[in-house]
Amino acid sequence: MKKISIIGSGTMGNGIAHIFAQFGFEVNLVDINKNALDRAIRTISQNLDRQVIKGAVTEEKKSETLNNIKTFTSIETGVNTADLVIEAATENTELKLKIFRDLDAFAPAEAILASNTSSISITQIAAVTNRGDKIIGMHFMNPVPVMKLIEVIRGYQTSKETTEKIMLLSENLHKIPVEVHDYPGFVANRILMPMINEAIYTLYEGVAGVYEIDTVMKLGMAHPMGPLQLADFIGLDVCLAILKVLYDGFGNPKYAPCPLLVNMVAAGKKGIKTGEGFYQYMPGSKDLIVSNKFKKS
Repeated sequence: MKKISIIGSGTMGNGIAHIFAQFGFEVNLVDINKNALDRAIRTISQNLDRQVIKGAVTEEKKSETLNNIKTFTSIETGVNTADLVIEAATENTELKLKIFRDLDAFAPAEAILASNTSSISITQIAAVTNRGDKIIGMHFMNPVPVMKLIEVIRGYQTSKETTEKIMLLSENLHKIPVEVHDYPGFVANRILMPMINEAIYTLYEGVAGVYEIDTVMKLGMAHPMGPLQLADFIGLDVCLAILKVLYDGFGNPKYAPCPLLVNMVAAGKKGIKTGEGFYQYMPGSKDLIVSNKFKKS
């Protein structure tokens, strides 16, 4: 597989495009929004600059990587020669199902279609296509160029051949693939999201403040980032969407989203992407505002 199409140019999409292009693949980055594509290319370029400064890549490698990426605003033209298509759109079931219907229509019959979904059923996605054996999950971690893990999710119809190809491809990206079965949240988010949700409940019930909760988890549990700051980093809207998938999928009240999370998302406080969540951030930055470092509840 040499020709890779990525659907969606947001944080995950541009990160996936970056890593494939860096390893010499021909990448088509597809998004209906031309401005979003332009931002994605700028982001990839800036991230490559950081790698150059650290000595991880050369200026020549940076240029090669950027030259390996082409942008498209049409799915039809962006995937018609692909060996592998990776969907990295918003974590919304109906949107993903629509995209996969289009991918099934426009991508070559032999192409593998993968989703970067962090919680939505691969089996459900495969059911809207005519190539269930070639549908698989590739759940990359953020930031993609740095994080080693790829959750490889095998749906009910996914073939052994497809799974083996994606496991090998992941290793060729210098990633560590882990095969998991298709149940809501898979492994990463089935464990992570209840922890984040419980941290929000701990704040909601007044047990401790934002700083105190995150400090306990960082210093007491050796987490590199507290769960509330991590929720801001992921996006509170994304956390909410994943918890809803878990709750709907298992019907277990332990996955019910905390009312505080629901209210914050409704109020537009979605974390870093909006400049405010459990913390406040410098505009356009992941840096906390020192003068108002911690939002108390």
